Amino acid sequence: MKLSYYPGCSLKGTALDYDESVRKVCRLLGIELVEIPDWNCCGASSAHMTSHEAGIRLPLRNLLLAAELGLDILVPCAACFQRLKAAEKSLTADPQHWDIETYRGNCKIIHISALLATADVLDEIRRQLRWELSSLKIGCYYGCLSLRNPKITDVVNFEQPEALESIVGAVGAEPVSWSHRTECCSGSLTMTRPDIAAKLVGDIVDAALRGGAEALVTDCPMCQANVEGRQLDLPDGPRLPVYFITELIAAALTGAYPAKQKKLHLVDAGVLSAVMQDAHRSREETL
Repeated sequence: MKLSYYPGCSLKGTALDYDESVRKVCRLLGIELVEIPDWNCCGASSAHMTSHEAGIRLPLRNLLLAAELGLDILVPCAACFQRLKAAEKSLTADPQHWDIETYRGNCKIIHISALLATADVLDEIRRQLRWELSSLKIGCYYGCLSLRNPKITDVVNFEQPEALESIVGAVGAEPVSWSHRTECCSGSLTMTRPDIAAKLVGDIVDAALRGGAEALVTDCPMCQANVEGRQLDLPDGPRLPVYFITELIAAALTGAYPAKQKKLHLVDAGVLSAVMQDAHRSREETL
């Protein structure tokens, strides 16, 4: 499989480790990524809240660059996925408005979890699995932007998504049932209204703990940073690490969770290391 790759700004900055894990997992699974040359910022919330024109023009340029490659586009960031899909909808509906005479829409925009949750990829993950994370209970956290508005995202089961749970199950971990999987983490308010952000993050973490989760997993760089970071403001202190879904897969496929990766977390991420150590001891005892 060969895909064009749009990392977006977060994966080149605050979520650099997410970019690294995406590339590693794709390489292990035989998925070739071709980074879109000269890509630019999608604009995220800042652009489309300021100017509809800018909010479409910025991701539109990336779509046109990707079209030159003739490959479907893999997008790890939920905000980037949302904006690229919005640009695609606008361009398809009225190409003349955007000074584009023809746009065939021949490049499918694929969010990372949608790719990893396909049957063929799940089978390959299971085939290559080195360590089953069988004692790890995970709360799968989707947030907002990769699911809603479904008129933009084209996600059918936006209220009851299953992609992350399918992937977590494939690496042998246990996805727990809990209430706040698709609740907003207030990422866009984290700087302007930290009080609201802390309250919403607290609700999410409390709900995950009630469901029995030992950690959260997400596919959104903003959610990962916000839900981990705002736990530091909670009265009872930080409680749950938030892993990227590709971080979890990489550990399961390689049988290792590097100390440098663990150090990148704001909340102690040692639970994954502990689970892998337990699995290692169990295998040695079996042998």
